[in-house]
Amino acid sequence: MAEEASKDEQVGFHKGALSTLAKERQELSKMVNIVEQLMQMHVKALQELGVDLQKMAEEAKTSDPIEDIVKEESK
Repeated sequence: MAEEASKDEQVGFHKGALSTLAKERQELSKMVNIVEQLMQMHVKALQELGVDLQKMAEEAKTSDPIEDIVKEESK
């Protein structure tokens, strides 16, 4: 009987863990969507200001990471 209770406890533990992780994944997905929306807003604003993001992306492939380019341009 103790072995069966232990199995039931293990099943309950794993089900609870999956439930918690599913909720965490859902919240993470929401956060990713919010970050994506914010990034798109900034992309749009930069485009409206005449910044050539395509050119920056191409330069980033051959040089420093985009964060370095943005830091240099903000100086």
